[in-house]
Amino acid sequence: MKRLLAAVAAVAAFSAHAETLTVAATPVPHAEILEFVKPALAKEGVELKVKVFTDYVQPNVQVAEKRLDANFFQHQPYLDEFNKAKGTHLVSVGGVHLEPLGAYSNKFKQLEELPSGATVVIPNDATNGGRALLLLAKAGVIKLKDNTNILSTVKDVTGNDKGLKFRELEAATIPRVLTQVDLALINTNYALEAKLNPEKDALVIEGSDSPYVNILVTREDNKDSDAVKKLVAALHTPEVKKFIEEKYKGAVKPAF
Repeated sequence: MKRLLAAVAAVAAFSAHAETLTVAATPVPHAEILEFVKPALAKEGVELKVKVFTDYVQPNVQVAEKRLDANFFQHQPYLDEFNKAKGTHLVSVGGVHLEPLGAYSNKFKQLEELPSGATVVIPNDATNGGRALLLLAKAGVIKLKDNTNILSTVKDVTGNDKGLKFRELEAATIPRVLTQVDLALINTNYALEAKLNPEKDALVIEGSDSPYVNILVTREDNKDSDAVKKLVAALHTPEVKKFIEEKYKGAVKPAF
């Protein structure tokens, strides 16, 4: 009985002193990686709560409004563009992994097979849309005004020999229309959710030289908090690196 009471007291003491950290994340792989580090953080006195989102806007809005402590779903170019457009001041506190963006098709096995007038869907947010166009330009499908401009838009396409027709949709919805279009540029987290294998199914995919490392993001007034520092440390362990490599088999690559 004494042992039981001691155990209950220990749990109560931990609960009283544990700091709660609520982090927004898209389902795959971000939320899965956060769930993996929960036990390690608990030992550090941090109770990690993961709130899952399927869009790229609300996670930033809610962190900026102090409804959430941090988020994990985006890369630095997207964050920079969001801060500029929304007047927010969110900051990165560490890079975790890379999700290569790829081009997928249910109708064709190679980019060369795309017919004249083919319909191509790209993300409608500025950075991922530009990223998609840069990938197509690198693959020789189109030509752009500036092959280094991450914010390139369809208006910057200077060469389009096949007369490709571009449609822009919210990134999260693109896998749903894959069967209805000729080519779809899909972020790896959404590709994995749609049971696509980026390493096998993508007709072309970003290389390891991609600058789009996914980062943990918070507010300036929260970046030096103990809980955030402990989360960053937990995400940068050999155990997390092994988890990413074994679970995603190259579709998601550690960036540390």
